[in-house]
Amino acid sequence: MFFFAFVFPNLYNAVWLLVLILATFTGLDLLLLYLAQTGIEAHREAPEKLSNGDLNPITIKIKNHYTFMIFIKVIDEIPFQFQVRDFKILKTIKASAQKEFGYDLRPTERGEYHFGSLNIYVSSPLRLISRRFIFDENQMVPTYPSYLQLRKYDLLAFSNNLFQYGIKKIRRIGHTMEFEQIKEYVQGDDLRTINWKATAKKSSLMVNQFQDEKSQSVYMAIDKGRVMQMPFDGLSLLDYAINSSLVLANVILKKQDKAGLFAFSRKVENRVFAERRGSQMQKILETLYNIKTDFFESDYSRLYVDIKKNINQRSLIILYTNFETMDGLNRQLPYLKGIAKSHLLVVVFFQNTELNQIINKKTNTIQEVYDKVIAEKFMFEKRLIANELKKYGIHSVLTQPENLTLDAINKYLEIKSRGIL
Repeated sequence: MFFFAFVFPNLYNAVWLLVLILATFTGLDLLLLYLAQTGIEAHREAPEKLSNGDLNPITIKIKNHYTFMIFIKVIDEIPFQFQVRDFKILKTIKASAQKEFGYDLRPTERGEYHFGSLNIYVSSPLRLISRRFIFDENQMVPTYPSYLQLRKYDLLAFSNNLFQYGIKKIRRIGHTMEFEQIKEYVQGDDLRTINWKATAKKSSLMVNQFQDEKSQSVYMAIDKGRVMQMPFDGLSLLDYAINSSLVLANVILKKQDKAGLFAFSRKVENRVFAERRGSQMQKILETLYNIKTDFFESDYSRLYVDIKKNINQRSLIILYTNFETMDGLNRQLPYLKGIAKSHLLVVVFFQNTELNQIINKKTNTIQEVYDKVIAEKFMFEKRLIANELKKYGIHSVLTQPENLTLDAINKYLEIKSRGIL
């Protein structure tokens, strides 16, 4: 406007009048925003701990103490692990009102997450300036293995509709159950359980009643070596195994068995002995949270010696690891066979989902045909690994990372129902 006033001198006084009006309204805006010492109250509500690999809700509550509607811009300083550099939420809040809103965070690694300041920029209806308020500086929230999955499967553990969620009902085979009591025969009881001695004494049919075998030891062995470094959907295979172990431990304890775990790489550590105490889940959760690795080459000979030394009772050992080739399996097979002689061993390893994408992709060039053939070869080798393990009486679960928890639970329930431990 001043530029045009230079060309048209008659506008000069009018421009100064506009500047005066702007300064007046700016001063009024300053008074409106800064006369109130506590213009707003705000608080960030985060969970006590974040669940790794899941969406975690973060809630922001803001109360307006001004006597007019305000426009706010929220800039929350999110932990650096998320690398979010454009976070911004715009809202309006009526006079003397309160508003609650939020956003979700999905961590992909365990550890401490530090929030910075909750910055809120407030503007009056004039929208000429903004006043910054700072709340909740330096808040730390730890990220634990996926306890949200734990809650989900805790509710489903004894549901009659488990098959809707991928958990299969297994037909019971045989009578590998513990004797509970002798009771009178009622229609529908298995005739093979009739106790003839008790029948002769009572002069009426009596049958033996059984219950599932309880307090069997189940260990989850987590390979935290180099082969578990492969990422899938932001999480490493190691973190998928940790999340699955937490959920499976809860199911094991609900089934009245004893749950334990240990992790290994160059040596065996992070050990929790199999027990069925009330504090066992918390102990397992804290141990899984503290598993750290540099992804070295895993020493299976050390694993074999440690199991032989420290686990004397025949137990179910669920080994989370990964084999990409038959050569990789053959190097470790003698140690796996040695473990399987004394314990029931289940090897859980992973399908490479990126290979599925290559296989299902339509080929247009010679290079794509070559890539597809190589991908099919690797997928076939995975099935060969499962067959090789089966040949030596070692159970296996070949699964995709996103289906790991369900497939591991299914395998445990199958072994439990068949009574082969």
